[in-house]
Amino acid sequence: MSKICQITGKKAMVGNNVSHSKRRTKRTFDVNLFTKKFFWVEQDTWISLNISAAGLRTVNKIGLDAAIKKAADKGFLYA
Repeated sequence: MSKICQITGKKAMVGNNVSHSKRRTKRTFDVNLFTKKFFWVEQDTWISLNISAAGLRTVNKIGLDAAIKKAADKGFLYA
């Protein structure tokens, strides 16, 4: 699975390592991503999401059902 948050859609960015001599080499800035299980009360089931720390804060703020609906509307959820 790719490193994409299923709630916020955040994914890895590409940038440069810059040394002291200003020599630039490519690198990736990975997302703070982890797998978390949630109990979805409306469906009465457990679901497992690849979620970032920002996505977890979103779920805590607006609730799991609202966060899943918002992510599905934007196309971030995948099976």
